Amino acid sequence: MSTTPDAVKAALIHVIDPNTGIDLVASRSAKNIKVDGQQVSLDVELGYPAKSQFELIRGLVTQAVQGLDSALQVKVNVTSKIVAHSVQRGVKLMSNVKNIIAVASGKGGVGKSTTAANLALALAAEGATVGVLDADIYGPSQPMILGISGRPESADGKTMEPLENYGLQVSSIGFMIDPDQPMVWRGPMVTQALQQLLDQTNWRDLDYLIVDMPPGTGDIQLTLSQKVPVTGAVIVTTPQDIALLDARKGLKMFEKVGIPILGIVENMSTHICSNCGHAEAIFGEGGGQKMCADFGVEFLGALPLTMSIREQTDSGKPTVVAEPNGAVAAIYKTIARKIAISVAEKAKDMSSKFPTIVVKND
Repeated sequence: MSTTPDAVKAALIHVIDPNTGIDLVASRSAKNIKVDGQQVSLDVELGYPAKSQFELIRGLVTQAVQGLDSALQVKVNVTSKIVAHSVQRGVKLMSNVKNIIAVASGKGGVGKSTTAANLALALAAEGATVGVLDADIYGPSQPMILGISGRPESADGKTMEPLENYGLQVSSIGFMIDPDQPMVWRGPMVTQALQQLLDQTNWRDLDYLIVDMPPGTGDIQLTLSQKVPVTGAVIVTTPQDIALLDARKGLKMFEKVGIPILGIVENMSTHICSNCGHAEAIFGEGGGQKMCADFGVEFLGALPLTMSIREQTDSGKPTVVAEPNGAVAAIYKTIARKIAISVAEKAKDMSSKFPTIVVKND
């Protein structure tokens, strides 16, 4: 009995994407199913970057199709296709950036910048084109974290090239000032500087731009939330009550301006002793999960408080590139994949599909 494309499609209903929990037919990931005698070929197109998952998914598909007939020769081409998704109403998308993800915290000192850098590196490791915008004008730390120094080049005197390291495109006010120079600026100047960093950097076809937001919920954050086309926000907190108190304010600010919360990351969740490996919840425990339950948002994951994360960050080689196969890098990669999947499940931006209608009075 010969195998048909419909039979192959029926078999793929039972192949569940291990990252989304949705089968390949319901998610419309399985495409171009072709059967030629004993040869079966098909494409699996994922909506999120997942280079490390391609082999696993290829194996699951091959196994399912060969369940119809063990003699079948199956060719599965697995790819990722990242598209632009809708943002808050009234804000126009950028032509060279598909998705902007704000990484924010209510208060400083919770490891937001370290988390932002590692999440950007994790998305890049999975095959995405990623940029980092250091939006913390008063305390830019991405140049140090990502081991980048120097000044941006400008060919036309109006726009500038992002600096690069570890495959990331990076823009920061830190590239333009002396490290010891304080930014004694009022809110409107800071907001304007930030808008220029975003708009006047020649980002090259980014799938994701990770914005390392300044801590707090003041004028700068509000202006950013209203003027920058943000796909979604990630809140970073520690389990400590006082950090959670401020993180809740940050979450509510994004809700007020119509930016979806992609989830919460709990940093410094447990302290791991570098001598004996004993784990201790020195900042309390369960705070991040409780906050997620209170607001109905996803708990993306918890990161330990370890000496290695601090040392790697200070040396300009964050954990995801310093120990790409280590346990902590695996947590960052899992969190990054959850964020990308959450973005992929949002409504696609269709504005580019419609013509611009201009009404003229004759």
